[in-house]
Amino acid sequence: MEKTSWVAFSRTVPYVAQRAMNLSRCFVPRQLLFLLAAGPILMAWPARGQETITLSSGQTQEVRILGVQDGGVKIQVGDAQMVEPFSNLTQVTMSPPPEFAAATTDYGQGDLQDALGLATAVVQTYRGLPTDWAREAMLMVGDIDIALGQLPQAQQAFQDYQAAYPSADSADVNIGLAAIDVANHSLDDAKAKIAPILAHALDTRNPPPETASLIGRAFLVSGQIKEQSGDLSGALQDYLRTVTIFPQDRVAAAGAQQRATALRKTPGVTVP
Repeated sequence: MEKTSWVAFSRTVPYVAQRAMNLSRCFVPRQLLFLLAAGPILMAWPARGQETITLSSGQTQEVRILGVQDGGVKIQVGDAQMVEPFSNLTQVTMSPPPEFAAATTDYGQGDLQDALGLATAVVQTYRGLPTDWAREAMLMVGDIDIALGQLPQAQQAFQDYQAAYPSADSADVNIGLAAIDVANHSLDDAKAKIAPILAHALDTRNPPPETASLIGRAFLVSGQIKEQSGDLSGALQDYLRTVTIFPQDRVAAAGAQQRATALRKTPGVTVP
């Protein structure tokens, strides 16, 4: 999922799976890990409920959100439909659509193509909507592409995310790009991308949840880097940091727990 400045775009995002012959060893689709760790919690997505927009004037309106169109949110109020420009909005409240939960479930069950289709459908309808789940859907597309070994498509997905959310901190995307580097065995490049996130991570007391989530995901990738490079004890330590210190991203924590459990079964592997 950098004590430089701790600014992160909040999300819980699905994470990496390695392509080719190493797919089953180090990388498991994040949503599958989530299922293993969280079980029925995954299905507890909120039903579509009250939807609101808050205007720059401070006024909050109950609306029906239909999607994103022409640089704004397409809404319905009564029988009338209109597009409210993003520039006139300060907040949007909307529960995830059913397709988002279905994409998450399919990803967890290993139905990657179905998950990709569903996540892509969410992105096509809600691309740029200022909600956590809409941002997560865009990043999920990149994560699924990594799981499928479609690394150029994953790179494009992360670039699309940056275009849709230009004010988002780059750290979220950098972790995704680091995962691509690991899948390509470009470990030095991967290290460089997550190094700013981890530089002062252990010195930070009580970071905000979005920062803790980011750190946890970064330690997961760090563990994967170390595991691939043969530093199994170091990998175990980083996985346990995600699990015990920075578990706010439940999917990253589940992935780290899965790898930590496997490494503990390896003779001679202990936490340094």
